[in-house]
Amino acid sequence: MWFGMAAAIGNTIAAGIVRTPGDVARLLPNAWMFLGVWVLGGLYAFSGASSMAELGAAIPRSGGQYNFSRRALGDYAGFIVGWSDWLSTCGTAAAVAIVIAEYSGALFSVLSGNFTILRFTIRIELIVAVLVILGFFVLQWRGIRWGSGAQLSTAALKTGAFVILVIACFLLGGPAHRAAAQSTASALALPSGWPLIVAIMLGLQGAIYTVDGWDGVIYFGEEVCNPGRDIPRAIFGSVFSIMGIYLSLNLVALYILPMNEISGNNFVLGTVADRIFGELGDPIIRSIMVISMLSCLNANQLFCSRTLYTMSCDGLFFPRAARVNPGGTPVMALFLSTVVGLLFLLTGTFERVIAMLSFFFVANYALSYASLFVLRNREPEMARPYRAWGYPWSTGLALGASVLFLAGSILTDQKNAPWALAILALSYPVFRIFKWVTQRADASAAASS
Repeated sequence: MWFGMAAAIGNTIAAGIVRTPGDVARLLPNAWMFLGVWVLGGLYAFSGASSMAELGAAIPRSGGQYNFSRRALGDYAGFIVGWSDWLSTCGTAAAVAIVIAEYSGALFSVLSGNFTILRFTIRIELIVAVLVILGFFVLQWRGIRWGSGAQLSTAALKTGAFVILVIACFLLGGPAHRAAAQSTASALALPSGWPLIVAIMLGLQGAIYTVDGWDGVIYFGEEVCNPGRDIPRAIFGSVFSIMGIYLSLNLVALYILPMNEISGNNFVLGTVADRIFGELGDPIIRSIMVISMLSCLNANQLFCSRTLYTMSCDGLFFPRAARVNPGGTPVMALFLSTVVGLLFLLTGTFERVIAMLSFFFVANYALSYASLFVLRNREPEMARPYRAWGYPWSTGLALGASVLFLAGSILTDQKNAPWALAILALSYPVFRIFKWVTQRADASAAASS
């Protein structure tokens, strides 16, 4: 249970909580509306938690939501979920690595700047990002115990650091709070009518993306000793822990800063720390964020390898990616995930990949909730150590919210949604190619035996 929570907290709480509060405040410059969006994001996660817990406990396989869609809706639906999940997670790993490098460069000048080799100018931050990704590859390649140990320790460090930061801000932030309360420039105009609805939708989009990752334990289903008990506990524990930290950090921002300084601020926590700790504030918050994102990168590498491993076991990727080393790590899947992450990093395409495939994050949730309905009807005798409370209403609410959110994303994100739909159209020929390759491999193995 603790490892499942560590994976979810490590993956979820990263750079998003630094940038998203400023974006939400810019859209909704009102304290109650600002907090309301975060509460709604948490309720969305909570509404789906029991459904995901039932699926995870009933189908305890590594690889994430891919397993649920494949069992309920067939190989192609599973392929879409697994493939998009794998690519977007590899892209996220690249993005997190470059942010780690940039924050480290701000803390230590020797890790920033450029150097020239054979008339080629190379960013030191890029080298640091590559080394960080390779470092976690080596760590996880040694075995499950190394990867899980790193996840538990980094998640505990980041959680403790954020808790200490929140307590320090409330204990020491009295003068800053009084100054913020007396600020005459803090009142900003709140939109009304249709613009208000659009602002709420966009703010909710940012909050849900930032909260996403609370179900991290399902990527390790077959590595959990007692999945029927520990997967539901880890999921609910993750939702409550993540939302507790997020709401506390946003309350701290409202307590220390006037709304006009939160609105549009890309480094809200840094500004908060500056008000409390003075010139030490920026180094403190950047150090916390480096630890936080190291935990996130380790979790992303763990997720990537498990998704690709399980797809390979099911004949939806190259069979060699299903090989596991003596330490229990799917080493070929980990190697391929690392290579793809490095390619995204070196080509600078990770931002586009994440933007295009973020559409699939909620689509995958929608397919998972639909899978629960299908499996309840088609396989009523399936062993279910945990059953979703409030079914079918709670599952239907989560499914409906996901569909509405997808519709809103298509309407409000005209830049990236069409690319996501294009990837969906192109996924079928790729699916058929992998099926053909695995069928030929199986036929060849049968002939040789």
